[in-house]
Amino acid sequence: MKVRPLLLVMLSCTWISSYAKETKSPVPTHADIPYAKEKVNLFGDNDFSQWTKLNGQPVGKGWTITDGVVFRKGGDKDIITKEKFRDFELSFQWKISEAGNSGIKYRTQGRYGLEYQILDDAKHRDNKILSHRAGSLYDLLPAPENKPIRAVGEWNYGKIIAQGNQIEHWMNGKKIIGIIWGSEEWQVVFGKSKYKDQKGFGSWEGPILLQDHSDPVWFKKLHVSRL
Repeated sequence: MKVRPLLLVMLSCTWISSYAKETKSPVPTHADIPYAKEKVNLFGDNDFSQWTKLNGQPVGKGWTITDGVVFRKGGDKDIITKEKFRDFELSFQWKISEAGNSGIKYRTQGRYGLEYQILDDAKHRDNKILSHRAGSLYDLLPAPENKPIRAVGEWNYGKIIAQGNQIEHWMNGKKIIGIIWGSEEWQVVFGKSKYKDQKGFGSWEGPILLQDHSDPVWFKKLHVSRL
């Protein structure tokens, strides 16, 4: 008579345990969770082994790198990554010379591409056009007036996110540009830009480009991860 209740308890525990196993939410695997792939330091070897000129030739003496700091001292034109990117996140640091102008282009074909503008807003003549000022999506969308830019000669932290149709520019921890490629807003600004005749502009896969605009400019800690 005492065995029957004990047997019932044991059977009940077994059933509850079995039910819990069947109804427990599955733990998502690494493959189930969207994530950025490992970051690559584009100057990780303290050289230009991941870069070329636009014509595919090795980077010349107009660009130098010392202790991870890239300096454009002049005369060698734009340089591009050997790899192509479309959906990615690029973090970097930059500083510009007095009255200087430069930029980082992405989703490029040749010299054409979306551009994170780098400028001395106070003294460069291009400051009269709002979408040509620092941090802007060049000739398309101006960065806000209250952007957290630092003084000329000081390092700024930049970030570009290009994922699908979403384009973002960040400066010193604050998002300053956000636009959807192909949206109504995009169509308006693109139609007024110098790029309006470039079919597919902004959606291409292409190298990342550091611009030689004849002014001294410095870059460091360029880290890219594919999305």
